[in-house]
Parts: sequence; structure tokens; C-alpha cells
Amino acid sequence: MLKEEIKLATKIKQGIDLIIISFSFLLSYFLRNYLSYSFPNLFPPLFPLERYLGLFPLFLFSWWFLLRIQGFYSLPGNKFLTESPEIIIRSGVMVLLSLGGLIFTFKLNYISRTFIFLLVFISTLLLLISPFIFKMLGKKESNHRQILIAGQKEHAANLIPKVMKLKNWGLRIVGLVVDDPDIVGNEIEGIKAIGTLTDLPQIIKENVIDEVIFSVPEAWLSKINPLILACEEAGITVRITLNFFNPLIAKYSLGELEGIPLLSFLTLPKNMAQLFVKQLFDYLGAFFLVLLLSPLFLLIAIMIKISSPGPVIFKQIRCGLNGRKFTFYKFRSMIANAEEIKPNLEELNEATGPVFKIKNDPRVTSIGRFLRKTSIDELPQLFNVLKGDMSLVGPRPPLPSEVEKYEWWQRRRLSMKPGLTCIWQVSGRSKLDFDTWMKMDLEYIDNWSLGLDFKILFKTIPAVLSGKGAM
Repeated sequence: MLKEEIKLATKIKQGIDLIIISFSFLLSYFLRNYLSYSFPNLFPPLFPLERYLGLFPLFLFSWWFLLRIQGFYSLPGNKFLTESPEIIIRSGVMVLLSLGGLIFTFKLNYISRTFIFLLVFISTLLLLISPFIFKMLGKKESNHRQILIAGQKEHAANLIPKVMKLKNWGLRIVGLVVDDPDIVGNEIEGIKAIGTLTDLPQIIKENVIDEVIFSVPEAWLSKINPLILACEEAGITVRITLNFFNPLIAKYSLGELEGIPLLSFLTLPKNMAQLFVKQLFDYLGAFFLVLLLSPLFLLIAIMIKISSPGPVIFKQIRCGLNGRKFTFYKFRSMIANAEEIKPNLEELNEATGPVFKIKNDPRVTSIGRFLRKTSIDELPQLFNVLKGDMSLVGPRPPLPSEVEKYEWWQRRRLSMKPGLTCIWQVSGRSKLDFDTWMKMDLEYIDNWSLGLDFKILFKTIPAVLSGKGAM
């Protein structure tokens, strides 16, 4: 079963669980109401259902959230029945405690305690039963996906255990079709070889086959093409393993270009929706920050002009996304001819790698020291964000001369748009050596999410205010 199909099955399972939880709410209310009519001395009448419905969204969300964060919906098929009961019971206890805490805190005395206990008990019980119902449905022959594995012996032996793990998702291996006739009749990983590759059309004709998975070496791709066409003509789904590609970092994605199948290897996040939100947040965030900080910009410009001759804004060519060059802006914090005398100071460089940095740089002006310590000199890069050259969060943009000295593995740092702040900026920025910068930037790229961006943004504020990581 493909990853997308498992995702769909997981969403269906979540939907069914939400229906079960909703049903348990109504069942608990009517059962508690029944107790009031049957035993009025023990159970006083309930308030109308409308009063209780305010509790329903919290109850529904609590169950869904607790199950999700504990990995209930990402359990492997072969572990679902064994590990799901513990997660369900633990979540039920937490739901009970959260509802009880809510009632106590807000003094919701009209809510029956018996109703709450019935609610949690019934919903927990029904959720515990549901996986076994799924298993029973999965045992029905009509719900099985009959899989035939075809290919070389060694490749098939590696694939079988992986398919077997999906048994609870309804996959059943009918048999193996191999390249070696001497293997026919024998078992590989507990699955019988029922024929050779040349027998495939006949095997399809004589058996119920829903899918054929080919697991072959790269050199065999042209050899199996007629077999793929035979499956296509019979209306049978064909899948081909691509384990002859072994990327170390990249994640793969399958697609097509004008009908031509494409296998893509991505070293970047492929969640286009989140990347779109990131870009939108960059533009909106930079726009409002520029409006908010305009008076500060004017004040800083006046202070720079008074303190030393030269322009207010320092411009420099930097490298952006995949090496794109752009004009980088900063408030000038050095004397006007700082770049011209830089070669004379190379021997004072305290940074490792291709980066140039001096703790007490003689080129820095009096106001420049303050701007650098507070990172205010970086604020004009908000205009770089508005121009689309930079992001609010990302690896810091390097100089072209620095990029020329990068080792090959360090170039991957350029695969994401550079940022105004970055992960090492909130981790003792200037106190880190160059290789650590690189590794932290790559770690950011590999683990990127909107949540990580917001975390870095929130950590940047105290880092800047404390002056611990001025760049």
C-alpha cells in the first residue's frame, strides 16, 4: 500500500473515531437521563442537553489531540492492536482529568459528575473495541489486496518483510515470481515462489491478483517492460521499487511532467502549503515591521550621519538562494572605507573558515558598536525580505568570496533562502566556529517547519536584547 493510501486510511480512521466519540457523548447523556428516571432518589434530573453541548467541542478536541500527539494514528500496522490499547486508556485518563479540572476551575456545578464518568468510560470502551472491528473487517477476503511480488531473489527477500508489516492494512502476498526456475516451489521469507517471470501473464490469468510489485536491479528495467505492459492490459496495478538509488539526505517525490514520470530527490522541505505560508508571513511581517520601526530608522540614520562621514546604508553583494547574488543592506556601522582597508587586517581575523571577524574591529564607529551589539544594524534587511531576496528566518547570507571557499557539503546551506535571523543566532551566535554554523544551518534545513521558524523568531528577541549574539 502506498504512503498516500495509508494516509487516506489513517484519515478515515480518525473520522470514524470522531464519530465514535460524538456518539458516546449522546449515549452517555441519554443513559444518565435514563438513570434519573429509573432511580430518581440516586440520580437527580439532568439539565437540558443544550447546556451540555458547550462541553462537546472540548471533549472531542481533547480526545483527538491526545491520541494524535501520542502517535496513535502513526502506529505501524503490525503494532496497532498491541500498542493502541495503552494509548487509548492513557488518553482517557487525561480526558477525565482535563474535564474534571475544567468543571472544578470554572465551577460548572450544573454538569453531572456521573455523566462525565459515563462519558469517558463509554468513549474509552468504544475506542478500544474499534481496532478489533477493523481487524475483523480486514479478515474478509473481499477487503484484501492480493499482492504478487516479482523480481530477483535477493531483492524480493528484502521486500517481503516490509510488505508483511502492512498485513493489518489488508495486504496479502499471493506468491513470488522469480528469475531463477530452480527456486520455483521453494519459499523465500515464508512466501512460496509460484513461477518465473515468463510465467507472469499465466499466473495473473489463473489467480486473483490486485497488484504486482517488481523488485529488480536497475539493469532489468528494460527487461520487465513487456511484463509491465501485460499487467497494464490486464488492468492490474504495477509498482516498481527504486532501491538502486541511495540518497543520503534527500527525500524522494514521484510526479510527472507532461505525461513523463519523474522521480525527484529533494533536500528541501516539500510541504508547499507551509512554504507558501512562510513566504506570506515574510512579506506581511517585514511590511508591518518597517512601518512600526520607521521612526527608529530615521533616528538611527541621523545618529550615523552625525557620528561619521559616509552613507547611512551599507550595501554589499551577498549570495542568496542557490547562489543568486543580491544587494544586501545594513545600517553602516564602520568607517566609509572599511572594505578598502580590510586586506590589511586579515592577520587579525579571529573567525574560523572563510569568514572574517574581529572582536574589537578598529573600523567600527562609536555608534556602530551600539548598533552591532543590539543587531539594529541588521534591520534594513527587512527591505531585502520585501524584495524577496531574504526571509525572516534562514541561514545568514554569505559573501561570494566565502562561498568560493566552501567545501562541497557546505554548499547545501544555499539551498534555502537566507534569513534575517537564524538558528545559530539564538545559540551563542558569534561564539560558534564556522563548521558548527554550517552544521546548525543544515540541521535547520533538514528539520524545517513553520513551528521551528516561530521558535527561532521568539528566541531572537531575548538574544538581541541581551546582546549575547551580535553578528
